[in-house]
Amino acid sequence: MADETGAAVAYPEGVPCWVDAQLPDLEAGKRFYGELFGWTFRVAPGDGAHEVWAYTPSAPTDTLTPTDAPTPTDAPTSAVTPTSAVTPTDTLTPVAALAPKPDGRLPTVWTVHFATPDAAALAARITAAGGQVITPPTPVGTLGTAVLATDPEGAVFGLWQAGTHRGFGRRHAPGTFAWAELYTRDTEAANSFYAHLFHDALFGPDAAPDFGRATLTDVYPAEMPPHFLVHFGTEDCEAALGAVSRLGGRVQVPPFDTSYGNVAVVTDNQGASFALLQQSEGNTWREAPWEADQPEQRPDDLRQQGDDQREDAG
Repeated sequence: MADETGAAVAYPEGVPCWVDAQLPDLEAGKRFYGELFGWTFRVAPGDGAHEVWAYTPSAPTDTLTPTDAPTPTDAPTSAVTPTSAVTPTDTLTPVAALAPKPDGRLPTVWTVHFATPDAAALAARITAAGGQVITPPTPVGTLGTAVLATDPEGAVFGLWQAGTHRGFGRRHAPGTFAWAELYTRDTEAANSFYAHLFHDALFGPDAAPDFGRATLTDVYPAEMPPHFLVHFGTEDCEAALGAVSRLGGRVQVPPFDTSYGNVAVVTDNQGASFALLQQSEGNTWREAPWEADQPEQRPDDLRQQGDDQREDAG
């Protein structure tokens, strides 16, 4: 994503712009995701700890900031993207981050971060709408400002106000972020909450949502909390599942068809859940599969819920 001058610019508010995972064993995570997705890793810019960024070859149209572009080096061949390894002439672009868990009691999870031009203002709107701010706006050097929050049901997500780091250098490609699905026990409340916060990203004239909502039905354990599930793209879901198992991960939900592609839910070799998405072509609206007794909600319904809450709040 670049402006007319070719310089990288921040994602619009409400667009998923970054994902990261906190893992018990960072080196084991690098081996797993490096082989599965073909990622190359570098210590995060300006990071004095051990967080690493994952990089993948950029597309011809990708534009990077100087902070985003590491020295090109060979990367492992990906089990998800059946292409050759990175050559010394390739440019690499950031797609995710891995970090060691600071406390073993914390969950091993992937977290999605939504873009915002004003982290403090959006954090205040989250609180006013019934959510909670876990970590208040925190500068991360010159890279940007981070916030960690929950929605009213407790699903955790992040905010990112870009500085020199805008977020994904590439997405919607094999081995990169493709979709985020919120699993919640009250989809109507979730639709109202997020449509109010991210109305333009979900329903604006240029909206191309990367974010869906699905119900935590009775097929899920009663103790499972509402949560976001990060989806990574793949060109061959079955081949990717074989790689997950070979690398020590586990298939939680075998492939199932949705209106936006073929999806499987897996865990990595340390228990972090994510989904693999072999995307279908030509979709204009993407919705998670629903149970037989669950009414389908179309974009107009969600837009109206968001509009109603904006009117009530304003």
